[in-house]
Amino acid sequence: MDTADGSAPRPANGGPPRVTAAMVAREAGVSTATVSLVVSGKARGRVSAANREKVERAVAHLGYVVDSAGSSLSKGFSPVVVLIATDITNPFYAELISAVRAALGDRYELLLSVGDPGSPTDPASIPRLISQRPAGLLIDAPNAELVASLPAGTRAVLLDAPGLSTAWPTVNLDVAGGAAELARHLADLGHRRVAYLDSVVEVETFRVRREAFCDTAADLGLEPCHRASSLTTVDDAAGAFAKAWPAWQAAGVSAAVGCTDTHAYGILAAARAAGVSVPDALAVAGFDDLPYSRHLSPSLTSVSLPARELGDAAGRALRAIIEGGSPQDHQVMLTSRLILRGSTVPSP
Repeated sequence: MDTADGSAPRPANGGPPRVTAAMVAREAGVSTATVSLVVSGKARGRVSAANREKVERAVAHLGYVVDSAGSSLSKGFSPVVVLIATDITNPFYAELISAVRAALGDRYELLLSVGDPGSPTDPASIPRLISQRPAGLLIDAPNAELVASLPAGTRAVLLDAPGLSTAWPTVNLDVAGGAAELARHLADLGHRRVAYLDSVVEVETFRVRREAFCDTAADLGLEPCHRASSLTTVDDAAGAFAKAWPAWQAAGVSAAVGCTDTHAYGILAAARAAGVSVPDALAVAGFDDLPYSRHLSPSLTSVSLPARELGDAAGRALRAIIEGGSPQDHQVMLTSRLILRGSTVPSP
């Protein structure tokens, strides 16, 4: 609203005055109701062409921007969707975010809420985010504690939450199936001692893929997995592998799996620095099948987890909920598949 002297209100940060609908109305010589109809696209049949033109000229001259967020807040929510993620250092998120953005459409804005690297999302952040009245939440790789903190009635969809029994709409990746397929592949190649480079972030998706791999490996006669953990960066993963490798090598480990492709990149870098031949002395594999993985030397064997399909399905499900409907499928499972490349399969 305008100030008492008719001037525009000045923001608290001392910036330039904010142009209001009342200022546009005065400039155009019409009512604020007429301005509202024109800028909201509802003028057809209700505002004359002459007045519509006056308003449009005034909007252009003054640089008026519709406060759509404020308008939506007065109705109970903003046009903002929040994607909550544990650690976006993994390049997997680039395709995920792009697909979510496309699935939501132009009506919504997508914001990211990212926790501290190396830590799961703090459940205390949920009330703070909900207090902003977003249109909905997309929660990637949650753990049980975070899901339990969601208030009833929250518009939310969970992504990549295997192993969680929940009533919330969920789009999952078949990380367990892919992990088991990878263990069978290594067993078929004759490996008998394997290692696993895990994430330090304690969330269900990493637990499920680790347990599925190690349990299947044990069932196939491979020795229990030797384990280490690191953050999801190449340098951290390389450091963790370099520290663990002397003991792993002494134990006869001949295959190492990263819980993400980024972890596997670190293994490859550290193995190269240590003069370890891949795949002859050490087979290496990961999860995600990032675009870079096929271009490495050797190229990386990886469990393909479809980030784009994950983001698209989750975005469409949340949009259906926001707009008064319901997801076509309450629980979605996307198929994984093992992509075999040179990091595990020796050249003929």
